[in-house]
Amino acid sequence: MKKILLMLFVTLFINTPLFANEYTVIRFGVDPNYAPFAYKDSKGALTGFEVDVGTAICSNLNVRCQWVESDFDGLIPSLNAGKIDAILASMTVTDARQKVIDFSSEVFSSPTAMVFRPGTELSKGKAVGYLQGSTQEAYARQVLAKQGMRIVAYADQEQVYADLVAGRLHASLQDAQQAQSGFLHSDQGAKFVLGPLIESELMPSKSAIGIAKGNQALKTLLDKGLAALHADGTYARLQEQYFPGVSMFSGQ
Repeated sequence: MKKILLMLFVTLFINTPLFANEYTVIRFGVDPNYAPFAYKDSKGALTGFEVDVGTAICSNLNVRCQWVESDFDGLIPSLNAGKIDAILASMTVTDARQKVIDFSSEVFSSPTAMVFRPGTELSKGKAVGYLQGSTQEAYARQVLAKQGMRIVAYADQEQVYADLVAGRLHASLQDAQQAQSGFLHSDQGAKFVLGPLIESELMPSKSAIGIAKGNQALKTLLDKGLAALHADGTYARLQEQYFPGVSMFSGQ
């Protein structure tokens, strides 16, 4: 009898997935300081392109979204610690990240560029700020620092822009569309310009939803939800709302 029970237990364990395949709530990790992708409105409510995308995914899947706010560089540790189910925070798909987490299909794609005051000459000794933990950090360390520029990491993007406006930085390095539709569209960004797009293998353009390694069940759900947004026109509507006239989806 004990042998039978043991065999039943082993069979149940082997056939039980590592991750639950039924979700009633999806806990999305988000950086709330990255307008227009995720930010707080005048009433303090979380909003933005990716927040609306996530909410629409949850609606399509008939589950509830729960948003867990975090600094960008704390998102992957939170995911791997089980504090969140997924990361929806403009996270670029890189080889390094794919070694520790999995990704959904594409959410959007956007290149990188610098922001600075007109006439600024970026040369040796100039200070450039970037978001800590981002792909821009790799470029800053491996390229800009070797050119003699002084690179400065920040916990969130709003701090980067604050120091840029205050004159403590000569330039900021970030997602081009985030800068164009966020900072440069604001009053404080009126005196700044977007530099040329920067192409580098260190900074891929495709962003997706980060998922714990091996959680195929959630990946399948999120891919299904994203596909539904394209099929029913929700993605196109949100794209036009936040990025008028810009195509954010590459189909990669």
